[in-house]
Amino acid sequence: MKKILFTLIFSLFLITSTNYVLAQEITRTHIQDPIVLLETTQGEIIIEFFHIDAPKHVENFILLTENGDYDGVLFHRIIPGFMIQSGDPNSINGDPNSWGTGGKGILSDKINAEFNNIKHDRGIVSMARSADPNSAGSQFFIVHKDSHFLDEDYTVFGRIITESSFETLDKIAAVQTGTNDRPVNPEQVRIEKSTVVERSSIS
Repeated sequence: MKKILFTLIFSLFLITSTNYVLAQEITRTHIQDPIVLLETTQGEIIIEFFHIDAPKHVENFILLTENGDYDGVLFHRIIPGFMIQSGDPNSINGDPNSWGTGGKGILSDKINAEFNNIKHDRGIVSMARSADPNSAGSQFFIVHKDSHFLDEDYTVFGRIITESSFETLDKIAAVQTGTNDRPVNPEQVRIEKSTVVERSSIS
C-alpha cells in the first residue's frame, strides 16, 4: 500500500514539475509588466497589452517577439486612414507576391479568436487573420484612424502608448505605396528590432 501511495505521489510530482517547466517555457519573460518596443526605420513603436481581454494573443505576440520573429519584417500593407500591417516573415526577403500570406503563431499555428469590446480606435493593435476567425498567426495591424467596423470581428490585444509611437505610425502611413498597398520602397518601413522590455524603462 505504501509503495502504491509513493508511486502515485511521485507521479503527481513528476506531472506537476513537467507542467511547471512547460509553463516556464511558454512564458519565458521574467518581466513583471512587459511591453514591446519595435525599432523601425521610421522610429520606435511601443505597445502595451490587454492581458485580460486577449490573453492568448498577448502571450503569442510576446513569445514571437522574444523569439526574434518580428526582427526584419516589413509593414507590408499600408492603407493611410485605415491601418498599417506587419508580422509576415515572408516580407523579410521573400517574393512581394507572397507578402501577407505567411506567419504562424508560436503557441500553435493558429490562435483562436478572443473578440472583445475594445474599440478599434487610432493606435489600437489588433491581430490579422484570414476569413476563418480562428486563424491568427503572427501578422498584426495598427489602426491609423478609428475603424470601428472592425470591432468584435478582429481580436484587439494592445495599443501604442507614446507620442513618438503615434508619430512613427503617421510616418509609416504616409510612405508611397503601389500594388496591393505594398510600400514602393520597402526599406522605409522595416522593423529592425523587436524587444520585450519593462514598462518602467520607457518614459
